[in-house]
Amino acid sequence: MAGGEVAKRVFLKVDPSLKVEVLIEDGTSVKPGDIVDTVSGRVTSILKAERVALNFLQRLSGIASQTAQYVAKTRGFVVNISDTRKTTPGLRLLEKHAVRVGGGQSHRFHLGDGILIKDNHIAALRALGMSLKDIIAKAKQNAPQGLMVEVEVKTTQEALDAVEGGADIIMLDNMSPGEMRHVVNLVGSHVKIEASGGITLANVRAAVGAGVDVISIGALTHSVTALDISLELEPQTLKLI
Repeated sequence: MAGGEVAKRVFLKVDPSLKVEVLIEDGTSVKPGDIVDTVSGRVTSILKAERVALNFLQRLSGIASQTAQYVAKTRGFVVNISDTRKTTPGLRLLEKHAVRVGGGQSHRFHLGDGILIKDNHIAALRALGMSLKDIIAKAKQNAPQGLMVEVEVKTTQEALDAVEGGADIIMLDNMSPGEMRHVVNLVGSHVKIEASGGITLANVRAAVGAGVDVISIGALTHSVTALDISLELEPQTLKLI
C-alpha cells in the first residue's frame, strides 16, 4: 500500500468538508477485499475526486508492490534495490516515496545529487581526445566536496580504467551475471559496484549472486502495473439532503 495520505489530500482539495480516514498506512501489505480509506460527505464531491485519488493510489501502490517483489528476491544478500530518474514528469517525489515504501532506495533525485558519467558523456568527451581517466579526473576536479562520481561501463577493461581513474562507483551496464562476477572479483574491494540494465524479477537473483552492491531498476517506476483499487459507494448510507 502506498499513497493513502495523497488520496486523502485529493479529496480534501476538492471539498474540505469531506471526512477521510486512512485505514491502512503506507508500507502495509494488503489483500483483495481490504478497505484502505473511507470517505464520507457530499456524493458529488466524492465522485469529482474519485479518479484522481484512485490514480495516485493505484500507481503508487503498484510501484511499492513491485519494489517489494524485487527486495524479496535479495533476501540473504547485502545488496540494495534502487530506483532511477525514469519517473513520471511531475511525480518523481511521490514515485520515489513509493519505492522506499516497498523497501527500495533512491538513486539520484536530480542531477545535483551525484555525478554519473554515462555512455553519451564518454562518447562526447572522447571525441575531444579525452581518455576515461581524463574524464573522471575532470569530473572530480569540478565536483563539490563529498559528491560521488559514478561511471557507467560496458566492459571489464572500462571498469578497470574507471577504478584506476578514481571513480567512487562503477555502474555495470547490461552485463551478464558472469561478467558482473568477473568485475566484482577484480575490483570489488576498491569501489562500490552497481548493476543496471535488463534486470527483471526473473534474473535479479543472478545479479545479486554476482556480488554487486546496488541494483538499479528503471522499471520500478516506468513500467509498473497499477494495483487494482476501486471506490464503491455504500447504498445503505446514502440519503437526500
